[in-house]
Amino acid sequence: MIANFLKITIRNLRKNSSYSLLNIFGLAIGITCAGLIFLWVENEVSYDQFLPKKDRIYYIEENQTYRGQVRTFSSTPRPMAAAIVREIPGIAAATRVDFDNELFAVGDKALYEAGGWVDPSFFGMFQRPFVEGNAQTAFVHPSDIVITATVARQLFGAGNAVGKVLRMNNKKEYQVSGVIADFPANSTLQLRWVAPMSPAYFTDNNIRLDDWDNNSTSTYIELAPAADVHAVNARLGKYISTKKKDGGPECFLQSANDWHLRNKFEDGKQAGGEIQYVRLFIIIAWIVLLIACINFMNLATARSERRAREVGVRKVLGAGKRGLVAQFIGEAIVLSAVATIMGLVMIAMVLPAFNALTGTGLTLALGQPGHWAAPVIITVVCGLLAGSYPALYLSSFNPVYVFKGIRIKGAGASIVRKGLVVMQFTVSIALIISTLIIYLQLKHILNRDLGYDKNNLITMDVRGNMLPHFQQIRQDLLHTGVVENAGLNSFNTISIGNNGAGVSWEGKDPKQEILISWRAVTPGFLATAGMQLKAGRDLRADLPVADSNHVIVTETLEKMMGKGSAVGKQLHYWWGGHSTVIGVVKDYVYGDMYGSPDPVIFYYDSSDASLMYVRYKAGVKADAALAAIGGVMKKDNPAYPFDYQFVDTAFNNKFTSEKLLGTLSKLFAGLAILISCLGLFGLSAYTAERRTREIGIRKVLGASVSGITRLLSREFLILVGLSAVIAFPVAWIAMSSWLDQFHYRISMQWWVFVAAALAALFIAMATISFQSVKAALMNPVRSLRSE
Repeated sequence: MIANFLKITIRNLRKNSSYSLLNIFGLAIGITCAGLIFLWVENEVSYDQFLPKKDRIYYIEENQTYRGQVRTFSSTPRPMAAAIVREIPGIAAATRVDFDNELFAVGDKALYEAGGWVDPSFFGMFQRPFVEGNAQTAFVHPSDIVITATVARQLFGAGNAVGKVLRMNNKKEYQVSGVIADFPANSTLQLRWVAPMSPAYFTDNNIRLDDWDNNSTSTYIELAPAADVHAVNARLGKYISTKKKDGGPECFLQSANDWHLRNKFEDGKQAGGEIQYVRLFIIIAWIVLLIACINFMNLATARSERRAREVGVRKVLGAGKRGLVAQFIGEAIVLSAVATIMGLVMIAMVLPAFNALTGTGLTLALGQPGHWAAPVIITVVCGLLAGSYPALYLSSFNPVYVFKGIRIKGAGASIVRKGLVVMQFTVSIALIISTLIIYLQLKHILNRDLGYDKNNLITMDVRGNMLPHFQQIRQDLLHTGVVENAGLNSFNTISIGNNGAGVSWEGKDPKQEILISWRAVTPGFLATAGMQLKAGRDLRADLPVADSNHVIVTETLEKMMGKGSAVGKQLHYWWGGHSTVIGVVKDYVYGDMYGSPDPVIFYYDSSDASLMYVRYKAGVKADAALAAIGGVMKKDNPAYPFDYQFVDTAFNNKFTSEKLLGTLSKLFAGLAILISCLGLFGLSAYTAERRTREIGIRKVLGASVSGITRLLSREFLILVGLSAVIAFPVAWIAMSSWLDQFHYRISMQWWVFVAAALAALFIAMATISFQSVKAALMNPVRSLRSE
């Protein structure tokens, strides 16, 4: 029986080879798209799942209220970790992590690596396997350091690294006490080295151990196995308030299961994150698969009359409806299996390009149970989905009508076919509209007025001689002829940085808490960054004493200070100091790339600087500028390799998810249209074939090629037009919801919808016209003789 089934299936595939190829290719494209998306989704949802204690590890977040708005921050006071282990039942362990990027040198080898200063409890909580050494002896001495296997190999080669010495930041020697396995790529926490946060560490960095007012470290906790997270959260909520006289923020726990996918907070509550894109792409994957399955259903039902005699003969010979349904669904599953195999081959071929696009290292890995089970499930699902209606329709034919030559009435099937075509193009047009809106929104964000000029601007960490010899380095940079300006800043221009609320001025409501960011800069930084001074003057290098008590504020803070210019007004600080405003700078975008920026105070203090900004002249090529700047840094700061970052690149990296969404939307919208057009191509070919006699008669009676083309195309173009009408409100609702998450957003324009509809109509017309013109050009003698 199975052999007979396979024989019939192969015979039908061979007999209708062109339609079979259309079906297989359409399904293969759909399976390829879905497969790539599901691989990406698997990678996203697997973040931090490698942690042995992932269900008991949490990160402490803080909710702080400013001007009636709750803001969520990730930094906590330093004494908190040890205190909550002692005082809150259910917390088994806690560790602080101070993230840093340091230079490591061994002999003539030197490299910058990201890592952190941690407590000894770090190893018990995260349990990274030790390749060399062990957790018990890792932090015996303050000068111990644990590095990853990759760093050990880069610095010490293939031999053992434990016991060897490396120099950090050209200042202090550390001895390698352990080597741990690298953190996986799908880990939120990425550390290439960890060193003990010892009392010496605090002393060297002038940090107070008992300071509950300064949020300056990240705190991770591990709950006891039987602990109730809700009870711990309740105790933790107002915990900082018990340590401070003037109260404190509200703390809460964020599970390791949410660090990557649900890390967005609005008004103090969890409000999504990457999970939104995961859900969106899962929907897109199933939509593309559905469109591919619709092709099969359409072509199978369209060519049903060709199999009417087969159905009649088999029914006369005793075949029941159940057996016929099984036969046709089986054929669909075989077709789906062939398409799945082709899809897997296509996935393997395009996976390197997809990895480059998404910045991942995905592999097909068919040896994994889930990876070989998924193609089987997709094969069965696609086969059942695509073959169910055709099977039921074909098996319902009456053999009496078939053998009498009575034409099978296919009105119901025709309505279903038209409905499926409308569904296909509704989805395709909605995807085109969505792609256009995502592109315009991303362009709007990237090209908005930032308040500074991110182009031709690089930044470097301040290291070695850069701080004490900054003026000499700046002069040497200017003498290269390619550098326009240079300045120092305490924080990255696009980051939140240091902030606080203890600032007042005449007329300020003492009950109102206003969050203000602080930036320690040198004269010339504003000009280097391309910021625009709206009033007053900039800080001056020739007035270091006078300007040490002067500040520059942003427009937002000036408006808060009352009517009139802020220049000349006094600011008073919580420690008792005060300063005078000498300038007002235009607001600039930082922190929340989509929202309105918090007010900023710029003050003169080069000792707090951590970053050097260098602007090279317009028209100078980046390679030439970097060569010149690198030469100066090598001469003036020879102990540190030239390490830099383009500010525009750092800015663009803030929108990785949005850019990925835009790129993949364009790709999948194009493929959805392609799959839909494959089906339309097959249907138009079948229509032309079914109406061969009619076309011949019309030509004999004088019909023109253009007239016949319009006749054959009209029905399909009406369906595509109807699809556009349905797609408009669907896309409007979906994209309105997506745009609502952005404070800085575009408004949807009518031309986007019209352009998408016209594009779909043009593509459909081009697809249909090929078959229509081909049929119209056929010799009527041949078409009539075929009777």
